[in-house]
Amino acid sequence: MTKEVDYYFDCISPAAYLSWARLPALIEEAHATVNYKPMLLGGVFKETGNSSPITVPAKGAYVFNDFHRWAKRFDVPFTMNDKFPINSLYLMRGIIAYKDDLRFMALTNAIFDGMWVSNKDLNDSEVVAQVVSTANVDPVHFVEAVNDPLSKQSLIEATDEAISRGVFGAPTFFVDGEMFWGQTEWTMWRKHWFEVATGEIPKEP
Repeated sequence: MTKEVDYYFDCISPAAYLSWARLPALIEEAHATVNYKPMLLGGVFKETGNSSPITVPAKGAYVFNDFHRWAKRFDVPFTMNDKFPINSLYLMRGIIAYKDDLRFMALTNAIFDGMWVSNKDLNDSEVVAQVVSTANVDPVHFVEAVNDPLSKQSLIEATDEAISRGVFGAPTFFVDGEMFWGQTEWTMWRKHWFEVATGEIPKEP
């Protein structure tokens, strides 16, 4: 039996990147399907009253160190981007514009990689052009997609949907009606997802 998970994310979130990098292994392990849900984390924060951990310096320092610990545990390459935080509106409009395109996964991978592995300055439009090109996306077409009113409206609606379901941060997963938030919930939602999908209890990774 195949089960689905709704996965809400924004490329600005290092926690979302860490979970994104682990999803392929879990999909294969549990024979499950992911419904990818790009959203604007800044919009979620504004409507829910939440904020980034960096707004509290001590908390931010701890969380960033914790990201490195999780990356090591997951055996996932990770570099804290020295341009963080950036405004992800431009990038997320582009990602959602390609949601139904065969290049969606490659494009999202490229942007996550540029942000959290290669330490690219994704505030710079020329750098973004180079990054999306690696996913076989024409930079000119990417800019056109970002500026398309349909893309803008799609991101607004996707973000509103996330908020209506109780999302307050990224990543957020919904598995069989249960909500899980953050990369630290990995073991919890992995266990729940695997049990729902297969009826078995998974071994710890």
